[in-house]
Parts: sequence; structure tokens; C-alpha cells
Amino acid sequence: MVQQFTLADSLSLGDLHTYLQRASRVEDGSVRLVAANGILAVYTAILYPRGILDESPTVLGLRTFQLFETDDFDVVVPMRSVVDRIVRARGEIGEDDESRPVTMTRPPEVNTVTWAGISPPRGGWRPLGETDAATLERAARAGIDEVAATIPDGTGEQLVQRVRSEVWGRGIEGLEYVPAGAAFAAFSLGFLGDDPTSLFETGPWTRLSSRRGHVLVRRKAWTLKA
Repeated sequence: MVQQFTLADSLSLGDLHTYLQRASRVEDGSVRLVAANGILAVYTAILYPRGILDESPTVLGLRTFQLFETDDFDVVVPMRSVVDRIVRARGEIGEDDESRPVTMTRPPEVNTVTWAGISPPRGGWRPLGETDAATLERAARAGIDEVAATIPDGTGEQLVQRVRSEVWGRGIEGLEYVPAGAAFAAFSLGFLGDDPTSLFETGPWTRLSSRRGHVLVRRKAWTLKA
């Protein structure tokens, strides 16, 4: 089994580091790495149901990176272990090595977490139009403020999750079928910029895409359009 992968250059290594650092501030757990056809897809979980009664949408972050001579694989590994390996690899790179491929060892796999068993489709996406960064940032900040105001210090985990599920599962004004959790993911992962965010849909999945990355949302059945 493949125990390492090679990114096309050290600039990609720095981008991956930034992405995982941002993701770890929200959910410091596991990361799914999928290498196929010379591309590394890196999935991180921002929101996902914690039980059968949890109505939270599944919201994933995705960034892709070009690989160099790496065999295909699909694994779930600890995020902290990946970040540690990135830090070591960056420390070994010279200032003149930015364009050179960088090889990293892959951490041991962990038991598959629930969100990692849900694979977004690769094709069949139907365009739904665009939205701007201001709309998404406004929804994200409003949700962050509401969660902070609603959850007092010392609140139990079950109540915390219920509040988060309610706030982040709510539709964005003007984008009712896009939950606020998608805006939270795009904002937290640094995917918002001056360019518009394109919206796509296929089955129960919605995708928000910008030049900086993608947010994938799997909605509950009762939220789907008729």
C-alpha cells in the first residue's frame, strides 16, 4: 500500500498547510485524502450529524492539489499528523526549491469516521448561478454571533450541538436551499474573496465553488426541492 505522496511543488505544500490549519480550528479530527489521476483531493469536515436525531447537514471543505508520480489511494488519517509532517517537510525545503516536487510520508489510517463514508459525486453537477462573498460572510458572521450568544459557558455538549444544528442548518436569506453552515465553512476555510462563488447541485448535494476551494453540502431529505 502507498505510504507516501508527492506534491508537485512546495507552494502547494504551503497552501495545504494553511488549509488544514484553518480546518483544525473548526474540527480538529480527521482528514480524508483521495489521490486519483494525478490529483490529491483533501476533504475536511466542518459540520456533520452526531447521531440519528441530529438534523445537522453534512458540510465538507475540499481543496485539490496536483501530484507528481503518486499512486492512487483513499484514506482517512489524523489531521494533526498530516500537519506535523507538513511542518517537517517545509523545514527541509530550501528557499530555491519552491518549484521542486515535495514528498511526504502518509500517517497511519484511522477507523473510518461517519462523514468520510459519504462520497460527493464527481460529475452530474447542475449550475444554479452565483452569489457574492459579502452574502456568505454576512450569514457566517451572523451565525457565529448567534451561537456565541445562545450558548453560555459550561453548557453540555448535547445542547451545544443542538444549537449549532439549528443555526447552521437554517437557510441563507436569498439562498434558502443553501444552509448557513455552508457559508460558515467557506468563511472559516478562507474560500471567500473578490471573485463570485458559483453554486451547483446534484441530487441531495450542493457545491459552492470559488478559486480558493469548494464547500460540499449534503442536505437532509426534507430540505430538498420538490
